[in-house]
Amino acid sequence: MGEQSAQLRFPELVDIETLAKLLNVSVRYVRRMVDEQRVEVVKIGHFVRFDLDQIRKWIEDQRRPPRDPR
Repeated sequence: MGEQSAQLRFPELVDIETLAKLLNVSVRYVRRMVDEQRVEVVKIGHFVRFDLDQIRKWIEDQRRPPRDPR
């Protein structure tokens, strides 16, 4: 069991305020994204948390190539 415990890795979770600061957006905007189910959340009781690995993936999915200037 000791070997399995050493391999257990918990996600790095942040709250709404921290995510808003990281994304440089308002807390209201993050709450709206949650309400619209645009980002994945982790619910712990009544607390909403965000897995930073999932947020990084979500950010990558938001990338759009530049338009061709022609």
